[in-house]
Amino acid sequence: MTPSPDSASTTTAALQTLFPALADAAPASLTRIVEHGIHRKVRAGTILFDAHTPCGGFPLVLSGTVKVLQRYPNGRELPLYRVRPGESCLLSGSCLLGHSDYTASGIAETDVELLILPATDFHALIASDEAFRHHVFNLFGERLATVLSLVEAIAYQKLDQRLAALLLAKGDPVHATHQALADELGSVREIVSRLLRSFEDRGWVDVARERIRIVDRAALAALAQG
Repeated sequence: MTPSPDSASTTTAALQTLFPALADAAPASLTRIVEHGIHRKVRAGTILFDAHTPCGGFPLVLSGTVKVLQRYPNGRELPLYRVRPGESCLLSGSCLLGHSDYTASGIAETDVELLILPATDFHALIASDEAFRHHVFNLFGERLATVLSLVEAIAYQKLDQRLAALLLAKGDPVHATHQALADELGSVREIVSRLLRSFEDRGWVDVARERIRIVDRAALAALAQG
């Protein structure tokens, strides 16, 4: 269904504001994205795509956060990156360009609003619009750097260093379960709980149910930096 003129104008303005690269796109390209894009609003926890399923389109996130993660047969999960307002999903673009299925899962971490550009329109705009092409390839560069940093952290940093860095990044206090922290680190809850008890014994944090208060930020920062 073609959006109403008022709705189309609002969506176009949102795209130009949230996606700076698209502000330079040809008017016809923006019109194509708005008129052909599938507008979706989903609740937190909704699975947007899963591994070994075909890619249905290229998502442009308007609000909320999508978590892209790798799931393993033993039940463990490894978060790869998050897609926030004004961003698109690297994996979706990769699957569309490579005509392949998804290799990871995407879950709405919060309530999410997005515009999904169908595959045919994605390929047409990649070929015809320099601004859209720049947005997609810039996305590849940014996400690749994020994933490489994750690989480096897993390969070379000890888990206690990564946990300290994660706690500092989340602010104070940290509202998260031990399981949620373990999932973000690609570890298991028992190990994370043991490390948190160690941090608490040293006077670095104060641990309560689903809440961690940072007591000694300098000590955590020193550990995180190795």
